[in-house]
Amino acid sequence: MGYVNTRITLKNTDDVKQAKKGLITEPEIRQATVNVMVDTGAATLIINKELFQKLGLDVADERVVTLANNTKEICKLTDPVEIHWKDRFISMQALVVDNAPDVLLGVLPLEGLDLMVDTVNQKLVGVHGDEPIYYAM
Repeated sequence: MGYVNTRITLKNTDDVKQAKKGLITEPEIRQATVNVMVDTGAATLIINKELFQKLGLDVADERVVTLANNTKEICKLTDPVEIHWKDRFISMQALVVDNAPDVLLGVLPLEGLDLMVDTVNQKLVGVHGDEPIYYAM
């Protein structure tokens, strides 16, 4: 299997809430549309320090994370960020790997967005077609 890349839009969840309350305007929502590498070996959304700062995210906690090269690093865990792909979105925390060369979209956001990797065509597709299915647990 090769690499699967896609574009997502990340939005500061606090800004989205402020806009819904009329406290800021839609254009004031801090957001970024970025190319991401889909990484089924990563657990969650991985962003770098630059994107973390651009989105104005807050730190919820820190975690010791094992990176792909088997080294351990202390990384920031953000407050939730909205992850948008086409007509789907989910809000979840991201891990900040300061010098990450790529934004990684891991299995938890893929599951939450009801997406899977089509390995033949090397692209993301809906697990249940074009309409996402959300589960209540």
